[in-house]
Amino acid sequence: MKHIREEKKYKRKIYLDTNLQIIFGITLTYIMGVSSITPAFPKIVKELNISAKDVGLLITAFSFPGILLTPFLGVVADRWGRKRIIIPSLMLFGIAGGLCFFVRDFKLLLILRLIQGIGAAPLGSLTVTIIGDIYSRKELIAAMGYNSSIRSIGSASYPAIGGALAMIGWHYPFILPIIAIPVGFLVLFTLKIPEPENELHIGEHLNIVWKKLRNRQVVGLLAIGIIIFIMIFGSYMTCFPLLLGNSFVASPLIIGLIMASVSLIAAFTSSQLGKIARLFSERTILKISFVLYALALLIIPLISQLRLFFIPVIIFGIAHGMSIPVIQALFAEAAPLKYRATFMSVSGMTFRVGQTLGPFLMGLVIGIWGIGGAFYAGAVLSIAMFIIMFMLE
Repeated sequence: MKHIREEKKYKRKIYLDTNLQIIFGITLTYIMGVSSITPAFPKIVKELNISAKDVGLLITAFSFPGILLTPFLGVVADRWGRKRIIIPSLMLFGIAGGLCFFVRDFKLLLILRLIQGIGAAPLGSLTVTIIGDIYSRKELIAAMGYNSSIRSIGSASYPAIGGALAMIGWHYPFILPIIAIPVGFLVLFTLKIPEPENELHIGEHLNIVWKKLRNRQVVGLLAIGIIIFIMIFGSYMTCFPLLLGNSFVASPLIIGLIMASVSLIAAFTSSQLGKIARLFSERTILKISFVLYALALLIIPLISQLRLFFIPVIIFGIAHGMSIPVIQALFAEAAPLKYRATFMSVSGMTFRVGQTLGPFLMGLVIGIWGIGGAFYAGAVLSIAMFIIMFMLE
């Protein structure tokens, strides 16, 4: 009888679960922080009279708080509860992000982006944590898959939405974060989740997590997490829109649609990951993805016609669709249940390090070797990740 009850439980349509739908809302909120504004970068450079290398600071300022705050907020979420962190974070994200719409000074814009980044800091890792808190076994896998699909759809949609809004004015994409405010109220009044009961002394709590993080395989994954986000947010998210806008005179809408196509290809690839995993191990899939990343980035500077960008876009999208879900799966497998929020927050921090360093480092590369150099540097980083995977064997 117990077996029959469990089978019925697994067959229920969990995407209709109100809790999971609210998590989808949180996911769609925090991922807009970067992808919705990058198509406006060429216009921002012109309208605010700043250099191409400085516009990447809008990503850096947003990402930087996550480096310092994410691990701390993970510990707090394990001890005080998830909702006490998520609700004020969403409100801060929405208010600071919405205020960016009214600003016309680049320095003030950076300050508001920094504050918005404080609100965004815990959201990514805590959504994954909450899914782990609510679901188990087959439902956990299904819920993670649905959330990943929602994230991919958002990543595909926001560049196009941001590009369309930027056609009206460079500041219009900054109105989108206001959505976080009603999502915050939904979390407050509707989200039902089990809150952790952690009576360990904070020192003992951190000591256990630290021991888990010192595992050689985990250290390697953390290093790859930093490098891959340097490459994605530096070479792709920052430099690709600049290349399209400056060298090919593409409109913000066209830039957004091209970047959205990468996410759509990634979403389709991720949906086929189960079949791919039956043919290759997780580590082999990562190695293949790193080779594809390098190939796509090497091709981009060589293209002379806008319509030919479909070639590296397809290659990059396939690589992205394979790499990110596998890295997240490997982290999830290594995360202890009782300390999940802290553990996932630390892994999320490494992603933030890469996300923060990427635009800055590629800005330096642009200053020395030009825009093409940023893509070649990204290819070198991809090869470095390929080598690290061999070292972990």
